[in-house]
Amino acid sequence: MRIPLTFSVSFCLKYKRSQGLVSHKMSKKLQALILASSMLVILFALVGGLGVHAASSSGADSAYSHIQVYSEVLHRIRTEYVEEPNMPAVTNGALHGMLESLDANSSFLTAAEYKRFKQSGDGKAGIGATVSKRFGYAAVVSVIPGGPAEKAGVTPGDILEFVDNQSTQGMSLAALKLRLSGEPGSRVECAIIRARKVEPQKVTLVREVIAPPAVTEQVMGDVGYVKALALTKGKAQDIANKIKSLQKQGVKKLVLDLRNDSLGDEEEGVAVANLFLGKGTIATLQGQKYEKVTYTADPQKKITDLPVAVLVNRGSAGASELVAAAIFENQRGDVVGDKTWGEGSIQKLIEVPDGSALILSIAKYYTPNGKIIQDTGITPNVQVAMGDDLAAALPDDDDGAASPDEPQKTTPATKEDDQLRKAIDVLKARAQKTS
Repeated sequence: MRIPLTFSVSFCLKYKRSQGLVSHKMSKKLQALILASSMLVILFALVGGLGVHAASSSGADSAYSHIQVYSEVLHRIRTEYVEEPNMPAVTNGALHGMLESLDANSSFLTAAEYKRFKQSGDGKAGIGATVSKRFGYAAVVSVIPGGPAEKAGVTPGDILEFVDNQSTQGMSLAALKLRLSGEPGSRVECAIIRARKVEPQKVTLVREVIAPPAVTEQVMGDVGYVKALALTKGKAQDIANKIKSLQKQGVKKLVLDLRNDSLGDEEEGVAVANLFLGKGTIATLQGQKYEKVTYTADPQKKITDLPVAVLVNRGSAGASELVAAAIFENQRGDVVGDKTWGEGSIQKLIEVPDGSALILSIAKYYTPNGKIIQDTGITPNVQVAMGDDLAAALPDDDDGAASPDEPQKTTPATKEDDQLRKAIDVLKARAQKTS
């Protein structure tokens, strides 16, 4: 349901008059307050009435009751706070919090932030790291080898507490990415929180224009090894070329290494999964008002029947998660490593009349078995934790079940290559069962 701005303003005025809060000569601050409340009405309408599944009338009543509460809270802040508050900052903070409460990718951009957002382009430089929001702060999902983040010692799992002296706790993901991007050679100061470190560490990153890492391959006996650190446009074809080359060299099994692969988009992941699948569902995409899309494997795009194991870890996000889930849930291969990050949604940009904007998640990706990927991630059927990740060594009781014919609990690893070694062992075990 869409609510016109004139109606929402009228509603807020009526409410405030009923409370005796509006005189015929409204102050500019009060007008701004009313407009802020009006914008909240529009936002709630866009979100869909707070997710209420009842009849539209009851949903509207619920939304209005929340707006009344919000309006009353704003009034109390303005009139009773210890000092005169910065009302635009208060309102912006509320909007940031509301959008972030939906999911990490939904964001509110102030007019100034949205202006910078429109001016930013693909030519901007970055820090060479994928970041997301978890528990209110900015977390590093993965870093690109040789990039500014890796050069400065930033590692996956680090928390960016401050960026250029600005706390990331109340910063939307879109605004955070804007702050981390900039002109090549420019600097950004970050305060990083790390496990087992008492004080935040300050690092200076020099932005660079970074190309997505190339796909690499290697022959390991009769096993072909393909590593992809990004599933950006064209990477599916690169992976296909590597697999074809390995098959010509006589390999009998394949390891697809998608650890720390958090770049790219899910549709490229669909193309990668289709290289191994001749039938079945790869993924589905759907939302409240988004027409359901089912991605089905095209048999003409399948290029190999070789047994495959997919390597993932907590730096695997987005398209790489989709590939892992599609291969495992179609019983095409095994997934080995750590539980993945949990990234799988698409966003819509919505402009607001005052010059600000929303970035709103409108649909999410689901695995072939109907499991949501966003915030949940993919749990490998063969779990092997990295030696330096103590948390990853603990099994998650409520996560996905292991393979029925090969149930395995998390095995703490002592060396970085133990995950790869385990993937090769799993392939050998599978070959023995089928021989």
